[in-house]
Amino acid sequence: MLLSWLAQRWLGVGPPLDRHVTVERDVAVPVDDDIVLLADLYHPAGDGSHPTVLVRCPYGRRGPIGFFLGRIFAERGTHAVIQSCRGTFGSGGVFVPNFFERADGLATIAWLERQPWFDGHLAMNGPSYMGGVQWAVADSAGPSLKACCTHVAYSNITAHWYGSGTFALEDAIDWTTSIFVQEDGATRKLASLANPRLRRIDRAINTLPVDGLDQRVVGERVEQWRNIVEHPGRDDPHWGPVDHSGRVAHVDAAVLQVGGWYDLFLPQQLADRAALVAAGRPSRLVIGPWTHVAPGGFAAQIRESLSFVDRHCYEPPRGAGPASPVRVFVMGADTWRDLPDWPPPGAAEQRWHLHPGGRLAPDAPAPSDPDRYTYDPADPTPIVGGTLLRRTGGRRPQASTEARADVLVYTSDVLAADLDVIGPVHATVHVASDLDHFDVFVRLCDVDERGRSFNVCDGIFRVEPGRLTRPADGVWRVPVVLWPTAQRFAAGHRLRVQVAGGAHPRFNRNLGTGDPLPTATAHRVARQAVHHDPDHPSHVVLSVSA
Repeated sequence: MLLSWLAQRWLGVGPPLDRHVTVERDVAVPVDDDIVLLADLYHPAGDGSHPTVLVRCPYGRRGPIGFFLGRIFAERGTHAVIQSCRGTFGSGGVFVPNFFERADGLATIAWLERQPWFDGHLAMNGPSYMGGVQWAVADSAGPSLKACCTHVAYSNITAHWYGSGTFALEDAIDWTTSIFVQEDGATRKLASLANPRLRRIDRAINTLPVDGLDQRVVGERVEQWRNIVEHPGRDDPHWGPVDHSGRVAHVDAAVLQVGGWYDLFLPQQLADRAALVAAGRPSRLVIGPWTHVAPGGFAAQIRESLSFVDRHCYEPPRGAGPASPVRVFVMGADTWRDLPDWPPPGAAEQRWHLHPGGRLAPDAPAPSDPDRYTYDPADPTPIVGGTLLRRTGGRRPQASTEARADVLVYTSDVLAADLDVIGPVHATVHVASDLDHFDVFVRLCDVDERGRSFNVCDGIFRVEPGRLTRPADGVWRVPVVLWPTAQRFAAGHRLRVQVAGGAHPRFNRNLGTGDPLPTATAHRVARQAVHHDPDHPSHVVLSVSA
């Protein structure tokens, strides 16, 4: 089969055992409340015992998902089961994202264990939502589950929607509206999934109130969107059933995680790995220079998953011996590095201070006046590149952002030697504001020899009453956790830090009023001052490797 051969070349994997695969379509899988879920079964050729790989997906069972996560695995000797989640693509019930995945996943595993071809060795696989459903069941799946391959994923989706007190506006409206229209008629589906729907989002993204954004994009109420904006907080009891982070430490199966430096779920993914490591659970982590939807990242997920299934679902294990616990791509150096752990042991924290005149340097700050800017929600500071769900994310030039009057820029001297930053990145910014509600956004950039600035990683923190201790002198000490990174700032380059009052629409703009997210329409201008003196040493902390 030509497609199989081309996929083999693109993925960089070895040839299949047998390209003759038997496919059963629309197999009915009953779950506990008499709902029937549909699955496509890919059976490998040849006699003998074959492990099973389960993929539970809300995006359909055919096309690239069926080919790459079904056929490619079956050609290499495993049964592959691609199941449509409740309420999607022929499966019964109503799709309520994340809420039924534990019960339905456990019922599906019980069904698999009753099949005559099941040999007692099960893996689960898939990125994003398909990775999240694995955390919903992995602690209770029983001894059959040998491996979880959960990529660019999360155990608690609300940690993404409401991270650092903000709201992931663009990701949320993009994902919920795309899910809403994905099974419509062909004409409307093509118009809604491609650029026209994204253009409607771009036209509507600054309109208020937020709770009506769904109707302005697709012309109808989208229940998934309303649930997200009407329960705006990860501690809202509504979200309790979809928080599986407490289950992670109790997973006995080996876990593989593939992520990206510009992936929107990377902090959640690393938190899940930390829970596994603390509990002594076996795991492997791979992080590349990818966004959430990067084709190269998807190819790496498949390669790594094939090898992981070979090692953990066959007796004796197939393929190469155990891989390193952590493998990361160092951007700027364009090399892969194997590590014993994450964060890398032995990395030194290096503090770079903000100074007057837009200077960034390791030396301690001297007495100085603060830098000031105005944040206007009517003209919110935009974001270019970074951890976006769209293909416009990733590493992007920053000139247009850094030219704005509402963005402060601090730049180092030219580096005399390479500086490898591998690990967590965080900042402390001392800010005075005339409002009680405001955001602080910090972005680390790499400036090349030509003076071009490119984003490396960033983070945001929402200041509001009760989140921080009110300062006696009116200057807030704002902690900002940036995405971790692995970046070489090459000799001849410079480091740069941006400080701003937002990054809209990746993070919903702060209206300055504290009014409820879904219904707020009023907004106030914030006048901010960033301090960088001995009493208020604003800085970023980098993890520097030898």
